[in-house]
Amino acid sequence: MKIFISSDMEGTAGVVNWDQCRPGQQDYEHYRELLQEEVNASIDGANLSGGPHEFLVNDSHGRMANLRPERLSGRASYLSGHHKPLYMMQGLDESFDACFFVSYHGSASAEPATLSHTYNPAAIAEVRLNGTLAGESGINSLVAHGYGVPVVLVTGDQTTARELEPFWPQAQAAVVKQSVSRFAAKSLHPASARELIADHARQAIDSLSEAYDTPTARIDTPATLTVRLRNPDLAEMATWLERVERDDRDPTVVRIEDDDPIRLYRTFITLVMLTRGIAE
Repeated sequence: MKIFISSDMEGTAGVVNWDQCRPGQQDYEHYRELLQEEVNASIDGANLSGGPHEFLVNDSHGRMANLRPERLSGRASYLSGHHKPLYMMQGLDESFDACFFVSYHGSASAEPATLSHTYNPAAIAEVRLNGTLAGESGINSLVAHGYGVPVVLVTGDQTTARELEPFWPQAQAAVVKQSVSRFAAKSLHPASARELIADHARQAIDSLSEAYDTPTARIDTPATLTVRLRNPDLAEMATWLERVERDDRDPTVVRIEDDDPIRLYRTFITLVMLTRGIAE
């Protein structure tokens, strides 16, 4: 079985501050180790179900070079670097059997959600997918849906788990911390967090192996992303892209509709990149 892992960092047990997940800051080296161990826990847990399996880990946080490749469990392949056309979902294709979202976080407008944001916090205030609030897990699900690969595991806080459920109700959720606010959370001990992740990863692959049909996303197509930006200038700039239209009722809102989930995702990522340079 081939398993794709998209790993962020803000959802790691114990992480509650930007300095803990930014290279060059005093605490970063410690917390990148905790992230590494949570990624490895998801691999080790999956391998308890009919393993060994084949893994690709797409490092999707910040500069996208946070993990130590020689220390990845399961001889996992490692995709790193910050220019990726499919961003957090780069490397996924039809050959994979399952997708894990490890150390994910809640969306920009979610509450409570530690270190909440949606791709670019300086530009994006809220995203909805077919009318449902969508964080990075929901938006990234468009790519998994497009390739027919089920998302079967998410790890992070309780809000992250809640946000994925409308799109993948059968996915396992390893809640390793309870967010109190954007900068506070009650986290499991790291060892307990790893045990929980491993157990849910095993259950996710067990369920997939035993299921008569592969789970499919609850994402109707044509699909629509409704994006509320931080100001009207950003919304106007977004309309320079094809298939992006302004909402007449709100000058900060744009809509993107497409019958191809992957193309819809690519358009959104282009919007993110376009607005990133002038968001401040």
